Amino acid sequence: MFVKLKKGLLSLGPGIITAALVFGPSKMTITSKLGADYGYSLLWIVIVAIFFMNIFTMMGARIGVATRQSLLTSIRQKWGNTAAVAIGMGIFLVATSFQAGNSVGVGIAVAEASGTSATLWIIVFNLLGISLLFFRAFYKVLEKLMIFLVALMLFAFVTTLFFARPSIGGITGGLVPELPGGSTGLVIAFFASCFSIVGAFYQSYLVQERIKINPEIREKGSSSLTGIVILGLMSAIVMICAAAVLNIKGIKVNNASDMARALEPLFGSAAATFFLIGLFGASFSSLVGNATVGGVLLGDALGKGSQLNSKPVKLLIALVMIFGAAIAIKFGKLPLELIVFAQSVTIFLVPFIGIAMYAISNDRKIMGKEVNTWFTKILAALGLLILLFLALSNIKELFLK
Repeated sequence: MFVKLKKGLLSLGPGIITAALVFGPSKMTITSKLGADYGYSLLWIVIVAIFFMNIFTMMGARIGVATRQSLLTSIRQKWGNTAAVAIGMGIFLVATSFQAGNSVGVGIAVAEASGTSATLWIIVFNLLGISLLFFRAFYKVLEKLMIFLVALMLFAFVTTLFFARPSIGGITGGLVPELPGGSTGLVIAFFASCFSIVGAFYQSYLVQERIKINPEIREKGSSSLTGIVILGLMSAIVMICAAAVLNIKGIKVNNASDMARALEPLFGSAAATFFLIGLFGASFSSLVGNATVGGVLLGDALGKGSQLNSKPVKLLIALVMIFGAAIAIKFGKLPLELIVFAQSVTIFLVPFIGIAMYAISNDRKIMGKEVNTWFTKILAALGLLILLFLALSNIKELFLK
């Protein structure tokens, strides 16, 4: 019985890692702002975004189970080397561009809780992240770290929810779809961050790495469901807390740490501390996870392999952390130019990644019995339409205004 339970828990690892790397400080900021500005009215978008994220994450997991090669290798064989290199380079650039935000988040979380310098903690936790690469079994370390940080976040946010005492009626009312005036931009930003096609793409790599480490564990695409549900739960809790605390008081939020500042005068330092613990968990998990995605996919695109224990891959992961820390220390936050650059790359990259995943998971020669069912094909096609809509909306925001 214990052995079966252990195998079941280990099979959840890839999904938990994906949830941890997607739920970063920028995601917390967007979610807090949605609750602060629009109360409970947009809770329904969490369910919709998580639904489509789950469709593509399970698709990524099934690709990992069905093939003996990496997803970029399958793309290279199907469409040529240029397509594989473009995706790998693009994801590396996006990961590096957004890494500064993760460094700032982890620095602020500890600095505000301890009254010390954020720069000190940016250096400390990036060095800690790089030191993890020296472990021989990096995947096992990554899996255990992410499970711990997700548990820490859940504990912190559930405790914060207890302090916030939200309205049950408000929560149930927020499950009815509506789009308040002026909310479109934030809703698009939430979908783009929560429905993370890059996270779903990387799921195939995590599943293959997990199978390599523990081949006796039977992997199923549905094993990823738990991690994605947790991602949705954390998003919903943060939005509910912001609605209960900030919206009622008319307090505006510009970053995730503003939530902690708002909690302290209302509920005392304990409530603020618990939220900062959650912010730390979100920031450090994304700091390590985001760098891992960028390093692994660039390594694979350049023909250096995708194994987490590969020295070239570890070097590329470390480079993402170093660049992110340097930008965070130099500017104190993620510079606007880098945000625009990262968004610009993402606009053109994400639909292509989604289409590539969709085409490969529909290919019976590649997928065998793991090929998409007709039901999945229809739902995933709808998800692709949403990705294209987000891309066009971002193009309008960035270039046509």
